[in-house]
Amino acid sequence: MTQRKVLFWIAVLYFAEGLPFGIAYDVWPVFFRVHGVSLAEIGLMSLLSLPWTWKMLWAPLVDRWGCRQHWITAALFVLGATTLAIVPQDASNPSWLMWGLLLLFTTASATQHIAIDAYAVDVATPENTGSINGVRVSAARVAMMAGGGGIIFLAGKTGWTPLWFVLAGAFLGLAALAWFSPRVPLEESARRHAVKPVLRWAFRWQMVPVVAFILLFKLGDSTLGRMVKPFWVDRGYSLEEIGAISVSLGTVLTILGALAGGWFTNKRGIFQALLWLGLAQLVSNLGYVAVAAFELPRQSIYVASVVESFTQGLGTAAFLSFLMNLCDKEHAASQYAILSALFALTRDVVGAFSGLGVEAWGYTAYFAVTTAVAVPGLALLPLVRPRIREAGDVVSPE
Repeated sequence: MTQRKVLFWIAVLYFAEGLPFGIAYDVWPVFFRVHGVSLAEIGLMSLLSLPWTWKMLWAPLVDRWGCRQHWITAALFVLGATTLAIVPQDASNPSWLMWGLLLLFTTASATQHIAIDAYAVDVATPENTGSINGVRVSAARVAMMAGGGGIIFLAGKTGWTPLWFVLAGAFLGLAALAWFSPRVPLEESARRHAVKPVLRWAFRWQMVPVVAFILLFKLGDSTLGRMVKPFWVDRGYSLEEIGAISVSLGTVLTILGALAGGWFTNKRGIFQALLWLGLAQLVSNLGYVAVAAFELPRQSIYVASVVESFTQGLGTAAFLSFLMNLCDKEHAASQYAILSALFALTRDVVGAFSGLGVEAWGYTAYFAVTTAVAVPGLALLPLVRPRIREAGDVVSPE
């Protein structure tokens, strides 16, 4: 495939990947909060994201059977059907059926994540990794803006029910489109042995600092993110403001940050990108500390949102390039699922207690803690540097 064609399909597939994540991460906290659900219960909804963490358990199936497109199409169909099933449920008092549907939704999303991430590794080279990750983050954020901020904004105009039908139709349309993405041939003998090589790759002493780094690098960003939308709600901002500024404008800035981060990664290499863009990501959390702590003008939160979103894009592009850099193509689904699951584990477990943290300490102290917990990941960078294969390197990943 030409580079332009590669980036086009990366954009399409990561739009499909980002849409359900935008719903779960942006829409659900606002949707349930405006229906009177407590902060503690909203925080516990982070546990519904555990399929994104534990997707490594069924990732070998994606490596072993079928092509990537079969898994992507099936998962998108389930997402559409589940979205329709949520419509008649009572959001003010979520039942076990509602929780089950939400869990099925995130499980289907996690399954398409496995296949799409593996496809990205399949088409990546050391020279285009930065560009691919800039585009993938941007496309996913566009989807999050459409399915997150766009839905929140429109909900203030139309109500929620019509929008669930729109989202269901979008999932089914994307399922049809994904079916026609170009197939990438893989070495079949390696695919038939999908477990043992991955276990040998994962359980090496050299992976210990890598695992610690993955768990910690985005910790500050993850702990902040779950409580940002409830913070806007509790400060009295309207649904239109939350959708337009915190989510939609924030997504645009994240896209610009991701493209800039991809460019920086291609130019300076993965290690330098992790260092400098990670520092920018850390410092941005201080904006929300200031807004929560001081009586600043109402528009100050807009500035905090813009800065945090842009630097989130910078750091994410570098981080995803690092994860992709660690994988080989024949076992990409399993390897990348393990790496991304480690990252998701931190996000989901910490997110589950985020509401309790705010209720116990208040927003100011909680946001300050999110800044402090970003430091240990950066401190581990010298230990993971030997595991990074920069463009031009001929060192074996083993």
